[in-house]
Amino acid sequence: MRVTKAVVPAAGLGTRFLPATKATPKEMLPVVDKPAIQYVVEEAAAAGLTDVLMITGRSKRALEDHFDRNAELELALEAKGDLQRLAAVRASNDLATVHYVRQGDPLGLGHAVLMAEQHVGQEPFAVLLGDDLIDPRDPLLSVMTDVREQRGGSVVALMEVPRDQIHLYGCAAVEPLPGSGSPDVVRITDLVEKPATDEAPSSFAVIGRYVLDAAVFAAIKATGPGRGGEIQLTDALRRLIGTDPADGGGVIGVVFRGRRYDTGDRLDYLKAVVRLASERDDLGPEFLVWLQGFLAEGRGT
Repeated sequence: MRVTKAVVPAAGLGTRFLPATKATPKEMLPVVDKPAIQYVVEEAAAAGLTDVLMITGRSKRALEDHFDRNAELELALEAKGDLQRLAAVRASNDLATVHYVRQGDPLGLGHAVLMAEQHVGQEPFAVLLGDDLIDPRDPLLSVMTDVREQRGGSVVALMEVPRDQIHLYGCAAVEPLPGSGSPDVVRITDLVEKPATDEAPSSFAVIGRYVLDAAVFAAIKATGPGRGGEIQLTDALRRLIGTDPADGGGVIGVVFRGRRYDTGDRLDYLKAVVRLASERDDLGPEFLVWLQGFLAEGRGT
């Protein structure tokens, strides 16, 4: 079955960015001149997923406002003849059909995904975490949906990380997948949430892109609280490993070797802003000249 629906968990409190996120959702923090959440919805739309469900919480109204029309602002820009900014404002309105449901209690990523069950039904669907921005020049989601359509089951994005960082992620044990046609499409044989470095089965970290069979909902319901007292999506997916793809089972990994920006960490957020601004035609040349001068003065050390 073709994947057309995307789920974006966005109920987190954003405590790592306080006090900036006291009244502003972390998903609305700007990455250059667009909020982080818009990059995620653009990625979904580019992969053909035009039905987007956001899992939100309290104080997340700004997300709904951003993807809605702002008639007053549009009229003001139109009257001024500022067609470039008018097009930028309207772009977020037309990316996808966006729906919203609230996660009343912050019980973990697995619980957030479970909130999508009624909307998704029995269809396969993608899950995109807003803290991971994938560079559009390095498509990942479309590759994952192709693998899902060919193989069934669930598909998880993986990325090799330094061994001493694996404790920050879910970790996958993998083996070659016969007939996959690519060494980067692998069978996942185990999943462990944030293992100790010396206990990790590999250096393959789970990053924030999933294409899931609807069978995951039953697996989540059968999964109790795990690490941190939360219902972990990793633990639920572990239940599907080795089961029959005809029944929605089996978990495949797609190893991503492209550009990824982590906006959930303050330092990596700053790196993402600098990288993306540097590559912009309208900002990059002047910004790089300033940045080089700043470093030459020794002010960057």
